[in-house]
Amino acid sequence: MSKERPPHADDTQAPFWFLGGRAQILVPGTATGGALSVMEFTDPKGHAPPLHVHEAEDEIWIVLDGEITFFVGDERHDLHAGAVAHGPRGVPHSYLVRSSDARMVVAFGPAGIEDWFAANSSPISDVNDVPASFDIDATVASAMAYRLRVAGPPPVA
Repeated sequence: MSKERPPHADDTQAPFWFLGGRAQILVPGTATGGALSVMEFTDPKGHAPPLHVHEAEDEIWIVLDGEITFFVGDERHDLHAGAVAHGPRGVPHSYLVRSSDARMVVAFGPAGIEDWFAANSSPISDVNDVPASFDIDATVASAMAYRLRVAGPPPVA
């Protein structure tokens, strides 16, 4: 039985723009044998992805800074720095940033979805860059290959 090597700093990829926020793959699935991946997201106030369903992976959200409301199925979780929430596979979910900005770490298990984020990203060329524009229709269309589907509009309250 071979042992997978632990993640190293070299595995961390450069930050990129995704749907108007900043994202970074901290631990790619290749470093865990596909067991999980870890990403960091920094989003501005009002940022909210469409309600969506991951059929292939669970998510764990850890709020590092700011205030974020998570919507998981029929539940609402108002979280602040240090709080954690779970998004089970197969359950519609989304989130809404309530503070001026927010930063969170998200673990996906199993790994693989981080490739979709990277494939639909734009590089950050300068620390003072503004978020790159994005094509939501193309991003949504590419999600099907990762067993990710949109289930409704972004939350607003």
